Amino acid sequence: MEPLGQDAATNSVRGQVAVVTGAGRGIGRAIALALAEAGAWVAVCARSEDQITETAREIVARDGRALVVPADVSIRSDVEHLIAQVEQALGPVDLLVNNAGRALPVGAIAETDPDEWWQTMEVNVRGSLYCSRAVLPSMLARGRGRIVNVSSQAGFLAWPMLSAYAVSKAALLRLTENLAAETRGRGVQVFAVIPGEVRTAMTEAALSCGEPSVEQFFQGIFDQGTDVPPERAADLVVHLASGQADRLSGRYVSAVPQLAGVPGERADVREMVARGAEIAEHGLYLLRPRELGVG
Repeated sequence: MEPLGQDAATNSVRGQVAVVTGAGRGIGRAIALALAEAGAWVAVCARSEDQITETAREIVARDGRALVVPADVSIRSDVEHLIAQVEQALGPVDLLVNNAGRALPVGAIAETDPDEWWQTMEVNVRGSLYCSRAVLPSMLARGRGRIVNVSSQAGFLAWPMLSAYAVSKAALLRLTENLAAETRGRGVQVFAVIPGEVRTAMTEAALSCGEPSVEQFFQGIFDQGTDVPPERAADLVVHLASGQADRLSGRYVSAVPQLAGVPGERADVREMVARGAEIAEHGLYLLRPRELGVG
């Protein structure tokens, strides 16, 4: 994907207050760094204080501005404290990036601990719900704000041995749609981002998940060096934060223009914006059933 025109994005993002969860490593760290580079105040959040402290140090070393707030997004009181601290230190939140995630357990549903399975839903879905609920009243009162939910290609497909992760990412796609529908016309936009095959804890787990088709898929990507750098998703989030793609609120947007196994996914975000009327008319880039026609 060609650069998304970061000069315009930077001008629009400068001065925004952003919260990035799961900002201690991988995609979350890349997003936090990119937003800071674009001029946003960035609150970095994760359970591991040492990791987000390192992210903040890197932001400051690049002349950016960061606030470190350790929190477990699956605990409501932690999230409420997080947002209260950000508002007190930086001001109202303009951008929330729900990136904190969990991939375990690896294994068949019939053999895994259902409580461990549900912990992934607690982090990936409940955490995104808590964070969104915490910032929405202020966003709606001010008539402006954006929420970005980091989903996955796994949300579209059945991923044997990684069902908790796949189900949670599908839920984030639907949460995005519902939030966008409830805030439409009120100045708040909500997006889901599909980062592509970034080398993360989830993809590492997939390499030894016990399902040959999944293992071979990811092993082939890494052997060929075609995995996606986390900076690609970060670039896309900055673009969404700039307001240049607001007409796509409620849709999923891919950091990789073509997603294997997802019919119709061909356009990058700029083409999607240009063809927004067509996308709305045909209900594209939404989690929708596909059924046989009648007659």
